[in-house]
Formats: sequence, C-alpha cells, structure tokens
Amino acid sequence: MKISLLDYGAGNATSVERALRRLGANPERSNSPESITNAEAIILPGVGHYSALIRALDKQNLRPALLDALHRAVPFLGICLGLQALYETSAESPGLSGLHLLTGTVSSLPATVKLPHMGWNQLKLTHPSRLLEGISPDAYFYFAHSFAATHANGEVVALCTYGADFAAVIEKQNIFAVQFHPEKSGDAGARLLQNFLRLAA
Repeated sequence: MKISLLDYGAGNATSVERALRRLGANPERSNSPESITNAEAIILPGVGHYSALIRALDKQNLRPALLDALHRAVPFLGICLGLQALYETSAESPGLSGLHLLTGTVSSLPATVKLPHMGWNQLKLTHPSRLLEGISPDAYFYFAHSFAATHANGEVVALCTYGADFAAVIEKQNIFAVQFHPEKSGDAGARLLQNFLRLAA
C-alpha cells in the first residue's frame, strides 16, 4: 500500500514516519500533488500554527490534489492540525480558509485553563469507533494544542475535556482525524495507527 505522508515543512512528519515504520508500514514522505494523486492512503500530520499548514498546502499547490483524493474516497488520517484543517476556518488564523470538508470552525480552548493543553488525557467515546477498536476506554493519549473543534457534530466519535469538551476523534467515511498525537501516545497510539493501516488496506 502506498502511504503518502504529507511533509509540508512545518509538521511532525519524522516522528509519525518512525511510528509507522515500527508497525511495518513503508510511508513515502511527499510534498507534491502527484504523490497525493497516486497515494492509496494519506496522512497529514501537523504541529505549530494553523497558518503554517494552510499556507504551505496552498503554496505547494497541494489543496486541489488532496481534496480530489478525499472525494475519491482515498483513506485519510489527520493528526492535530491535520484535524483542524478539515474545518472551514480557525480562530487562530480567521482570514485563512480550511479544507471545508467538515462544517464549523476551530476555536480557542477556554482561557480558564492553562494553555496550551499539553500532556496526557483520556477520551469519552460518543459513537462506535473504528480507529479506537481494541483500545481500552481508560487509555491516555498525548495532546499539545491551544485550539480545537469544540462542537460535536455527527462525525465526532470521541471527545476530550480540557476546560470544555472538544473533538478528539473524527470519523466520516474515508476521513479519520485525531486531535492528539498517536505517534507520542505509546501502545494506545500505536494501536490506533495500526487500526488506520488496516482500514486503509
């Protein structure tokens, strides 16, 4: 299976690639429309500022190829900013347009808690989840973010709470996304990545 790991220059592609290789996968780091077009599965990692990801997608002309692939039902996994990019826009960069694959906007977590939300936290399952299959409901995952999708639409299958509930796991047909970092989440994160690889095969 040809897995395209989008390396747009501002993400955590190296650690995600390492985690995938430990599972026996052979991802191809890519930043060209052609590699997205030919991919059998796509992973979009992300750390840092929302604007860095969105501007990189557009500067490198990756947005049209990515949208085309997702509309062709190519399996997709977004990680952290890779989840946030699926929405219409983000309060972190309100002038930039997201991928518009999900309805709504990304908001700041409440100022009543210390930001960023950094460290281990648990999930609250709201719907049956293919990504979380075989993972204990008591498992912890590693988060590092200040912004999140705080509305629970139908595609949200698990929430996390930090000052407020926010979308932690999203599943919509071929589109999967997580707000946490599975590559930094130990055995639970490895199982989630393995589940995605199985679903994409």
